[in-house]
Amino acid sequence: MKRYIYIGVFSLMVLMSTAQESSDVWTMDRCMQYAVEHSTGVMKKQYEAASSRSDYHSAVASFFPTLDAQTGGQYNWGRGINPETNTYSNVTTFNNYYELYTSLSVFDAGRTFNQWRQAKVGRQLGYNNVQKAKDDKAIEVMQAFVDVVYTQGCVKLAEDKLKESRMALHKVERQEELGLKGKPDVAQIKAQEAEDDYNLTHQQNLYDAALLKLKTAMNFPTKDLLPVDTTMQHFSPLMRVENSDDLFQYASNNNPDAMAASLNVKKSRLQYSIDKSKLMPSLTFSAGINTNYYENLSNNATVQSFHSQMKNNRGEFLYATLRIPIVDFVTRSTVKRSRNNMLISQLEKDETMRKLQSDIEQAVMDCNGYAKEITQMENKVDADSLAFHATSRKFEEGMQSAIDLYTSANTLLLSRVTLLQKRMLYVLKDRLVDYYKGESLIKQ
Repeated sequence: MKRYIYIGVFSLMVLMSTAQESSDVWTMDRCMQYAVEHSTGVMKKQYEAASSRSDYHSAVASFFPTLDAQTGGQYNWGRGINPETNTYSNVTTFNNYYELYTSLSVFDAGRTFNQWRQAKVGRQLGYNNVQKAKDDKAIEVMQAFVDVVYTQGCVKLAEDKLKESRMALHKVERQEELGLKGKPDVAQIKAQEAEDDYNLTHQQNLYDAALLKLKTAMNFPTKDLLPVDTTMQHFSPLMRVENSDDLFQYASNNNPDAMAASLNVKKSRLQYSIDKSKLMPSLTFSAGINTNYYENLSNNATVQSFHSQMKNNRGEFLYATLRIPIVDFVTRSTVKRSRNNMLISQLEKDETMRKLQSDIEQAVMDCNGYAKEITQMENKVDADSLAFHATSRKFEEGMQSAIDLYTSANTLLLSRVTLLQKRMLYVLKDRLVDYYKGESLIKQ
């Protein structure tokens, strides 16, 4: 009975260890999610979006009248004007006044309304820029992750190639001892083994550089381990039946780059309207109430109480201000500059749309092209593998030279590396096609 208990406990520990190991492996989506959450660029865009929301609230508040209050105290001595008689006198006086007034823009040629519309567009642009920063960071990490998987696969292929070369060297050295092989064959195999050893070191250096680049893109601690998931090295690609025109039609209204270009055009047009309104007349209405308290400190005359003076000296006022610009060269120059900025933003939008359409067509074409190449390269790898094993057997039997074995081995290695490269490129293009269709870059 105890034996079965021990076996059960041991099996549970193995399962827990396997689960722990699998949880420590970083998939591409996990790396992208970590990078987005720890990206300083994304955080900056989030703060900028918060500022855009504040600008929008300020624009909404501009529709309401302003209310201001002010007070002041004045202490005079020596020669001054007596406010009761409006004559000069040498007295010491104290004057305290209060004022409460409100102001409202009645007409400003649509400036306030356009500023509100511009702030609304700016708020949308802030949200869009946050999403764009997240997508850009995810794409950057996705490319860096694929480079790590590719270089790691190249390291594995280089290790296998070096292992085969060392086995071949050991075998040919034994054959030399038996008189079946000559020194030229041994020298050729040693040269191949040395080259494979160097290639392994080179590929390891490339892998270390790619891993450091991935950690930097993720804002991940460079000293910590980052075991990546390599299961994407083996899969069966699918041909994408996608209409690039339909993808572009959707992406032109939903892709962050396209939306940013469109919002910038709207924002520049509204700025042009705002600047033009500064050349138009404006009308402002104001109203208020004021009062004051006065006391002559040079005589002992009876002074009215503070409450009485505040009530008796109270006054109300209404006034309207009409501003008519006549000569304003600075504003006219600003209007011309705004018009040029509007035209520039339109050109930038057209360029962004053309680039987006080209990227979509290229992604679909590359995705299907890599799918075909992967199928063909798989067949080539199988054929090169059979050819290498046949050449190896013939070399052992003395029917092939060491140079033939070297050429066949390098051909097989190149085919395997090319197949791995095409698989990684397919992963990138396949994810980009889904992204242009509106799917999230990060798969939950």
